[in-house]
Amino acid sequence: MMQLESLIRDVPDFPKPGIIFKDITPLLSDPSGLAMAVELMASPFRGKGIEAVCGAESRGFIFGTAIAQALSAGFVPIRKPNKLPSTTRSITYDLEYGTDTLEVHEDAVRPGQKVLMVDDLLATGGTMKACCDLIDQLGGQIVGVTVLIELGFLEGRKRVVPYDNVHAVMKW
Repeated sequence: MMQLESLIRDVPDFPKPGIIFKDITPLLSDPSGLAMAVELMASPFRGKGIEAVCGAESRGFIFGTAIAQALSAGFVPIRKPNKLPSTTRSITYDLEYGTDTLEVHEDAVRPGQKVLMVDDLLATGGTMKACCDLIDQLGGQIVGVTVLIELGFLEGRKRVVPYDNVHAVMKW
């Protein structure tokens, strides 16, 4: 774990003063670190019948596609508005500093399909909750949530209830 932690760079005052941003780009550029991160994020969900992995734009795409491949599942992108070409379902949710909107194709997940939700970071939980709500609206069965980093002091895990199968590789 220390190897992975050493590949996460703290960037103070980004994107605004008082925030310490967890920069994963050094980890992404390290082949063994990236492979280890993907494996540690995917392994708790092996044998759980995952059929689709959902990841939010943009860092959720990085880990989501790799985890989908590792679990022999498909990947479902959850995107910012007006980026998907077919009929979409959207959700608007609150952020600390405003609101945001995410979209998914209406036919991206079948009712009852077993889904794993993925992102790089679980902070306040707003984005992950919105993603879970979208997949719920489509009838997907969320088996779990996996993230590389959880900022536990922000209590984002509480926002993704009832998805209590939340796995974080690293917790700060």
